[in-house]
Amino acid sequence: MSSTLTWLQQILVLWLGALFLTSPASAHEIRPAALGLTEQADGNVAVIWKQPVLSGRKLRMRPVLPAQCAPPDQTRQEFSGAATVETWQTACRLDRGEIRIEGLEQTLTDVFVRLTFADGREQTRVLRPASPSFSLNAQINDSPASAYLRIGGEHMLFGWDHLLFVLGLLLLTPVRQLLWVITAFTAGHSITLAITAFGLFRLPSGPVELLIALSIFFLAIEAVRKQAGKTSLTIRQPWIIAACFGLLHGLGFAGALADIGLPKGQEIWALLLFNLGLELGQLLFVAAMLGGYWLFGRLAVDRQKLLARPALYLVGSLGAFYTMTRIFS
Repeated sequence: MSSTLTWLQQILVLWLGALFLTSPASAHEIRPAALGLTEQADGNVAVIWKQPVLSGRKLRMRPVLPAQCAPPDQTRQEFSGAATVETWQTACRLDRGEIRIEGLEQTLTDVFVRLTFADGREQTRVLRPASPSFSLNAQINDSPASAYLRIGGEHMLFGWDHLLFVLGLLLLTPVRQLLWVITAFTAGHSITLAITAFGLFRLPSGPVELLIALSIFFLAIEAVRKQAGKTSLTIRQPWIIAACFGLLHGLGFAGALADIGLPKGQEIWALLLFNLGLELGQLLFVAAMLGGYWLFGRLAVDRQKLLARPALYLVGSLGAFYTMTRIFS
């Protein structure tokens, strides 16, 4: 049985490690892109095309405007590290034709398209890999705010850093306290998410990502100290550290909203749906972890050796690794 456990542990660690090591790429790729088109009085349209950067390069997609839009003479590009922003002017009207995102079907991301017409009207569309285009003559059947529920869920379920932190909370927290700890984490990130989304406070993404990686490593250290029989405020009252670090993770969640903004006239509704998506994704992950732990408990195996210990090593190792990569980058 001992040799079987060792073999299973190695398989589990390798599988989980591969999952989380590839997750950063996925997490960056699912950050939404944004296309803004604004009609101007002189008959031109101002275009702003913002898309996420994956592993230091742009995704292979570009907007294709209606046929009546003249090709731009020149474009201006800016690179922020997490995204590229390209702007240009084109002689065009937004009264007919099709807008398409070429290459979108080859990605995992969504594209938010915001149209601002010369008469002050505004429309928002959401393009996805399965539907990369729309007609300017078509009627809008759904609220643009509804897409924020999906974006929030994807941001949690594909966000390696947030999942590792939640996994660290599960390793540190007794089951009887888990509800309060998850609630504290939710309350913390909801506060800073709302504050940042409405432009009341903001920090650069680099320091935020570094601190989030440090929070993961810190949880792993505390979980190891708990297994060694030691105690601390974090070990006795894990909800406190969950709430404090939740404030930090909320700044990370706000990064996805910063890319696309909030739809005009539906800001609060969109923010609530985005946050609800985050919570649904978080609850799904927690339920999957607890369900798997319970199922293994039905087998004649030591769950501490087979599951908890490899997961703890994984959280600590990846927390340290990503902390170092953030420092040197």
